[in-house]
Amino acid sequence: MNSELEKEYEKALAEEPDTEKERDDEYDRTLEKILALLPDKKFVQAREILLENNEADIAELLEDVIDEEGLDKAIILFRILPKNISVDVFSFFALDTQVDVITAITDKEINYIMQELDFDDMIDVLEELPANIVDKILAKATKEERKQINTFLNYPENSAGSLMTPDYISLRKSWTVKEALEHIRDQALESETIYTCYVMDQGRKLIGIVSLRRLVTARESQLIGDLMEEDVISVGVLEDQESVSELFKKYDLLAMPVVDKENRLVGIITVDDIMDVIEEETTEDFQHMAGVVASTDEYLDMPVWKHVKSRFPWLFFLMCSYMLTGGIIARFQDSLSAVICLVAYMPMLNGTGGNSGSQAATLVIRGLATGDIELRDAIRVFWKEFRIGIIVGAALSLLNFARIVWLDKNGVGVALTVALSMLAIVIIAKCVGALLPLLAKKLKIDPALMASPFIASLTDLVSTLTYFAMATKVLGI
Repeated sequence: MNSELEKEYEKALAEEPDTEKERDDEYDRTLEKILALLPDKKFVQAREILLENNEADIAELLEDVIDEEGLDKAIILFRILPKNISVDVFSFFALDTQVDVITAITDKEINYIMQELDFDDMIDVLEELPANIVDKILAKATKEERKQINTFLNYPENSAGSLMTPDYISLRKSWTVKEALEHIRDQALESETIYTCYVMDQGRKLIGIVSLRRLVTARESQLIGDLMEEDVISVGVLEDQESVSELFKKYDLLAMPVVDKENRLVGIITVDDIMDVIEEETTEDFQHMAGVVASTDEYLDMPVWKHVKSRFPWLFFLMCSYMLTGGIIARFQDSLSAVICLVAYMPMLNGTGGNSGSQAATLVIRGLATGDIELRDAIRVFWKEFRIGIIVGAALSLLNFARIVWLDKNGVGVALTVALSMLAIVIIAKCVGALLPLLAKKLKIDPALMASPFIASLTDLVSTLTYFAMATKVLGI
C-alpha cells in the first residue's frame, strides 16, 4: 500500500508544472518586451508593461535595464512611474542602485522619496550618499528631523542602533484597550509595524509589550497595564547585529525593541531588516571560509583590482604556511631518500588531514552560528571529536595497512608507519578543527576564518611533522 502511495506521489510530482521555471521565462519575456521598446523611445508603453508587475519585480526589471541599456533610460522609466509606486520600487533597489538613482534625479524628487521611505531605509541610503547630497536633504528637513537623522547616522556600523527605526506604536499602561486601539488607528500608517505595541512610562522607559491580537480580543474597558507582558526581550543600541539576529532566531520575533543605557525605548528592529543582516553575515562567513576578505559588493560589480585586493592577503598567508611545510620536507629529505616510497603517501595523508579538520571546523562553525554550540561546550566538543577521530582514523588506518602490504607490496614497516600516521593525523586534525573556531569566538574573531583554507594549511604542517616523526620512530631513519 505504501509503495502504491509513493508511486502516486512521485507521478504527481513529475506532472506538477515547474512554476519557478515558468516565472523565470515570464520575467525574461517581460524584459525582452521592455528592451525592444526603448530604442524607439516608447517609454509609455514600457511603463504599462512594468505596471503589470509588483514593485519588487519592477525594481529588478529596472536594474536589468540599467545593465542592458544604461542608467539614463532606466531613470526615465522610473520617473514616469506613479509616485506611490516609485517609492516602493526604490525601496527594493539594491543600495548601489539607490545611490545611482538619487544622484541622477532632481532635488524635488529626492525629497519626495526620502519623505515617503521608511525611516530605517532612508538612513541606509543616506549612509551611502555623497556628503553634498546629504546636506541638501538635511537642509529641507525640520530641526527635529535633522537631529533624529544625525543621531541615527552616528550609530556604529553593524550595531543595533544602525538597524532600528523610530516608527513604532507606543502605549501607556493607564490607557484602556479602547484608547489604545484609537491611538493605533491614528498612528498605524506612520509605524513600521503595528503587531507589537510597546508600553512606556512617563520617562519613556520600556516597561512592557502587548500584541495587537491581545488588544482586539480584550474588553474595551481593560487596562493596558493588565494585559502587557513585562518580560521583554530587548537589545542595547550598541549591540552587534549578529547577536541581534541570533536573538530573533532564538525567540522567533517579528520585532525587537532597542533601548539605551537607561532602558529608554529609542527604536525597534523589524524582521525584514534582520533578514538582510542574516544574508550579509552568511555571505561574509562564506567569504571567510573561502579565504577572501569580506566585502558587501556584488561579484560582477567589483573591479578586478578589488577582487585581487580581497584575495591576495589570504593567498600570501597560506603560501607562507606551505613554505614552512616545504621546509620540513627539505629537513627530512635524507630520510625520504632512504625510504623513497614514503613520498607516495604524503598527499594522501595531508589531504585526509585537511579534510578531517575541515569537516569538524564546518560543523562547529555551523553550531556556533545557530547557537547549538556555546563556548562553554569546548570540552564536550573536544571529547566528541576525539572519539570520532579514533574511530574514523582506525578504520582508514586498517584499510591503508592492508592496501600497502598486499597491493603495494611495500612491507610491514612502511605500512605501519602510514597507518599510525593516519590515525594520529585524523585525531589531531579533528580536534584542532573543532577547537580553532571556538578559540576564534573567544578572541572575538569571526569563527568562519578558521575554515577550509586555514585548516588545510595548518593540518598539512601537522601531518608532515607527524608523518616524519612516525617514520623516524618506526623505521629508525
